[in-house]
Amino acid sequence: MARLRSIPYLCSMKILIIQTAFLGDVVLATPLVEKLHRFFPEANIDFLLRKGNEGLLEGHPLLHSVLVWNKKNEKYRTMLRMLLRIRQEQYDLVVNCQRFAAAGLLTALSGARQTIGFDKNPLSRFFTRRLPHNIGDGGHEVDRNLSLIAHLTDASPEKPKLYPSPAHYAKAKAWTDGQRYVCIAPTSVWFTKQWPIHKWAELIQLMPADCRVLLLGAPADRASCDILIADTTNRGNVFNLAGELSLIESAALMAGAAMNYVNDSAPLHLASATNAPVCAIFCSTIPSFGFGPLSDHRSIVETTVSLDCRPCGLHGYKACPKGHFACAEGIDAATFPMPK
Repeated sequence: MARLRSIPYLCSMKILIIQTAFLGDVVLATPLVEKLHRFFPEANIDFLLRKGNEGLLEGHPLLHSVLVWNKKNEKYRTMLRMLLRIRQEQYDLVVNCQRFAAAGLLTALSGARQTIGFDKNPLSRFFTRRLPHNIGDGGHEVDRNLSLIAHLTDASPEKPKLYPSPAHYAKAKAWTDGQRYVCIAPTSVWFTKQWPIHKWAELIQLMPADCRVLLLGAPADRASCDILIADTTNRGNVFNLAGELSLIESAALMAGAAMNYVNDSAPLHLASATNAPVCAIFCSTIPSFGFGPLSDHRSIVETTVSLDCRPCGLHGYKACPKGHFACAEGIDAATFPMPK
């Protein structure tokens, strides 16, 4: 209780969490919402994210408001408008999970009584409190995010969490036809994070015949999923849902799957946020970066061959720098766990 008494204004005032990076980064920041609400249930918690990611937090019961920044349309003009809005809100606490200058500027100029972020942010010197962010030390990104508020709460773990509504679950269920099913999210923004389509086809051929296979992705992924279906026509029971479901509807669908097979990309974190069974594939990246699955039922598949070029980067590349893509091609579909 001493910790709570030392910061009484947080108990009933305003808190803003900033994470304007990719979809997965937003999901991995949701443990902050969970823990801050648990310690300060009367506080109004807002979340700032980039346009396109707001669907993840649709209907979130612990959030007061979701602020959406359109970074792709007149970035600096819209940033100024967002800054004015943040200052008008008069936040007591701003927690910035983003390590880049634009979010740092919003934090530093927010006018909040307390501002917290990572020391890698170039403007962190102007924050009230800054903490280290060390990728590759064996810690998870969720733990790094939670370290930002450990002085206000405690050091206990917290998992990502999303809140699909009954309507979201109903939309997802319409695609299952009451059958047992698996979800596969075969694509990634980064080529070297993506297990090749022909390898996915090998995995699908190993699936139980009575198990429906549902392919997930954005509208732009539909063509890749069509190729995958064409490569598995002899099997049947494979359906292309790319672009058919919203982000939160996809999470609802994954929650009921017998297994979810994903790359090191956003769908991995959707599975974690609904505690769905998941098998994560790591090609050019490695789990020790701290972005692995957190579901109770989880597994990781990666090459067993030691490659001096792996990992080749934190996010991956548009093509294998060495030209052989051995980190992906060397993964055997027969080593994957099958749905139960």
